[in-house]
Amino acid sequence: MIQDKPTREKVEKLHPKIRPELEQIIQECDRALTGRAKLRITQGYRTIAEQNALYAQGRTKPGKRVTNARGGSSVHNYALAVDMALIIDGKSASWDVKADWDGDKQADWMEVVLIFKRHGWEWGGDWRTFRDMPHFQKTFGHSVQSLKNLRKDAEGYVII
Repeated sequence: MIQDKPTREKVEKLHPKIRPELEQIIQECDRALTGRAKLRITQGYRTIAEQNALYAQGRTKPGKRVTNARGGSSVHNYALAVDMALIIDGKSASWDVKADWDGDKQADWMEVVLIFKRHGWEWGGDWRTFRDMPHFQKTFGHSVQSLKNLRKDAEGYVII
């Protein structure tokens, strides 16, 4: 069971096909991060309205641009993506990709990235345009356009 309540609440809303694997990834991260940092899922499923509100940031609303995806064009809208942060000492969030909080000579952020990648997740830090370091997604080979066209089950998740 996922110990971190905010992470657990985010995972519970994700597509049922990725939940067990994500729980395993989180457990692997807990074992790998032996120092002050722990993984927290900060974003998971987003409604179309939530995605449009994020898209408006830095465009029609104040703030920094945080996405190039309008509602319906983000993998988050299909409950197949997560964003993460490292929680330091159980208190503050860090997006420092170079810090080695456990002193094992490997950046904690990159330890998490490698665990996700071992499970076949795509990392936004590998994207050439609009690199999204906290973002991971698993689309099972589907593009966003094909996800839009898939039928949904009784709970509203795309059938993959």
